[in-house]
Amino acid sequence: MTMTTYQTTLLQWLRWLPLVALVLVGAGYAVGLRHSHTPRNLVAGIRQQSGADDAPHSVDGRPRDTSVGQSVAGLDEEFSRYWNEHGHQPAPVASWEVVSRRLSLALVGSGLSLDEIRFLESLPEESRVEACLENLLRDPRFHDYWAERWARTFVGAEEGPFIVFRRRRFVHWVRDQFRENRPYDAIVRDLVTARGFGNDQPQVNFLTVTLESGEPGQPDPVVLAARTSRAFLGMRIDCLQCHDDFLGNLFFGTASEARPGTQQDFHQLAAFYSGARSTGLQGIRDTQHPYRYEYLDTDQTVEVPEQVPFATDLVPDGSLPRERLAGWLTHPENRPTARAVVNRTWALLFGKPLHQPVDDLPLHGPFPPGLDFLADDLLANHWDLQRLIRVIALCRPFAMDSRDPAGVTEARESAWAVFPVTRLRPEQVAGCVIQASRLKTVDDQTSFLVRLRKFGDSGDFLKRYGDIGEDMFNQDPVTVTQRLLMLNGKFIQEHTGHDPVLNACTHVAMFAHDHAHAIETTYWAVLNRAPSANERERVLQAMETGSRTEVIEDLFWVLFNSSEMAWNH
Repeated sequence: MTMTTYQTTLLQWLRWLPLVALVLVGAGYAVGLRHSHTPRNLVAGIRQQSGADDAPHSVDGRPRDTSVGQSVAGLDEEFSRYWNEHGHQPAPVASWEVVSRRLSLALVGSGLSLDEIRFLESLPEESRVEACLENLLRDPRFHDYWAERWARTFVGAEEGPFIVFRRRRFVHWVRDQFRENRPYDAIVRDLVTARGFGNDQPQVNFLTVTLESGEPGQPDPVVLAARTSRAFLGMRIDCLQCHDDFLGNLFFGTASEARPGTQQDFHQLAAFYSGARSTGLQGIRDTQHPYRYEYLDTDQTVEVPEQVPFATDLVPDGSLPRERLAGWLTHPENRPTARAVVNRTWALLFGKPLHQPVDDLPLHGPFPPGLDFLADDLLANHWDLQRLIRVIALCRPFAMDSRDPAGVTEARESAWAVFPVTRLRPEQVAGCVIQASRLKTVDDQTSFLVRLRKFGDSGDFLKRYGDIGEDMFNQDPVTVTQRLLMLNGKFIQEHTGHDPVLNACTHVAMFAHDHAHAIETTYWAVLNRAPSANERERVLQAMETGSRTEVIEDLFWVLFNSSEMAWNH
């Protein structure tokens, strides 16, 4: 090696020294101070005043919405009645750290950071879960994560037709709706009646994503009808596109005069979208364009009028078909829309819906406990999604343990008498690994270097691990390829290897007060809990005969590959 090469290498290292020093000091601070640090993503909502200003009914500086407590009590009472009637004994309440991890997995797609855990530990134990919930709901990560989840509901998981579909713009639009906590009915109306270009009116992408499936260059009413029924009504009526329902799966009309679904039901719903046409420079506009279709067993194409498959009296007056459809979907008496959003919100929080599949709710029931109660509560509170999340997250079923000395059976899980254990989705696995390998919360205030690495790492991991796409609640068993990727893949190796700049395992090994503190910090960072006495003792024995750095790196690897890490309990 020449002197020039030595000088070049030295200059490259010197360029990184300030960043290395900053990260190391921050790591030592985070590991060494357990209770004195308030994470920046939580501090915004915490009132700093003391004394008389701190009302006893406030956990985060804001007065509680007492109506939320009343709704939670009513929901708990309904589940209690159901359990008593069916002979189910509810499981005991889980610890605060278990429930807080569930909240973080559901709302931001990863476990809690060590930074967040230390903050929650500084609060009275009885207020930790509610404080965690309130701060996560204000976190930009919640808006981003739920925007992607709901975008898949609205437009699917594919990238759509090139140029005319702007998926990223659409996801950002959905994120803004969550950030502003816009009523859900307003979001639905914006999507169904969208006009203009997908760039400056991102909600138009709800229509333009279908441009390649039907008439060239035009939105496809058939695909939009199927999407409308699944996403907004929580009903699968796709089979009616080709034939009447002869299996007895779909019934419309009233509960007392139910009738089987027909082809006309589907195509009359599709007719509402027929006038949504791409007009060149003006984008999507409403035009006079009749919907025509040749029904099964006929040899003539007929003009199909716009008509909804049930509750026809709820369709408002108006000249534009899509506006009438939007008014019908969001009418306070159109219960399927409210049930659908409740069922999907429950699924995002629990990992499985109240009624399965999530988009196949019967029009007239029967319904599981809590579904109609929460639908009524949502309607009574003006389609407030964040309030719905609060009610579900604070109810007894969400707080229950997934273990029970009385035994866990499929019947008890189906009755929500024990918290259901479900596999994490691929993006949650990636999020957990990335967050656990940092001591600080990875959010929008994190350094650009870390955020850039997170973006690249998570995208590459999902490509290799497999994205489950639109079916977010699929519980297929783990594949051999997925297990090998976790055991030997580059993603896990990079996040458990020796790296004094980025990796938490190196920081913990370097700055923990002693071996016991290093072990405890590792368990809190990865699994969001303290190690058991047996776990602590076994790792301590390994440290007595080996390097602390190597043992901690191995421990991170083991915990990343544990069953506990891969499930929502």
